[in-house]
Amino acid sequence: MNTRINKTHKVITEKGSALAKYQHVILGTRSVPYLIYFEICSWFGKIPGALGIVLRKVFWPRLFGSCGKGVMFADNIVLRHPKRIHLGDHVVLSEGSVLDARHDDEDRVLVLADDVMLSINVMISCKNGCVHVGPRTGLSAQTVIHATNDCPVIIGADAIIGPQCYIAGGGNYHHDRLDVPIREQGIEPDGGVTLEDNVWLGAKTTVLGGVTMHSGSISGAGAVVTKSVPANSICAGVPARVIRERGA
Repeated sequence: MNTRINKTHKVITEKGSALAKYQHVILGTRSVPYLIYFEICSWFGKIPGALGIVLRKVFWPRLFGSCGKGVMFADNIVLRHPKRIHLGDHVVLSEGSVLDARHDDEDRVLVLADDVMLSINVMISCKNGCVHVGPRTGLSAQTVIHATNDCPVIIGADAIIGPQCYIAGGGNYHHDRLDVPIREQGIEPDGGVTLEDNVWLGAKTTVLGGVTMHSGSISGAGAVVTKSVPANSICAGVPARVIRERGA
């Protein structure tokens, strides 16, 4: 049974000071100067319009493990363990983006390369798993990427991720035992998800752990991709199957 990951509910309800729990779950560091700076930046996070964008552009880059030039931060962005987040040049984070980089060991947990764009209400959640998004890739509105228990999600360059997609590395629980609740049986390791360069996911596509979509492949809207897809192939359906080759 894999019990490595600490459940958030347990962490915030067990004994200990409220400040220590806040630093553990939200910040990922016990540094008091960083706590103060994070709190100041949090106030700027809810300011709408041009003033908020300017304030975040000036103050927010120092929150992160690294932050390139020309990054744009919209309002109401949620950050967890921002020191484990690394942003390239000209990254755009739209309203309501959630970047959760919680990890017990790694420092480069959530990496967004140059010119990545996150649309409204995109959530990237790392729970002891890593997410790397390659340059010029766009994540459309309400997409969710989840990586847990050393099952990474790797997205290459120039990928198009349609709205309301769900990409899950480590998304399945062990479930063989009947005497233990499923949630307590641990996450099944699946190797994570790899979307190579120039992949296009249609709206509401689900990609499950253990899948590699090779370069130039496409999924139709609403597809559930459970097996790897060859390069330059188009897949569709539930579960998805290859229906033709590009350029054939």
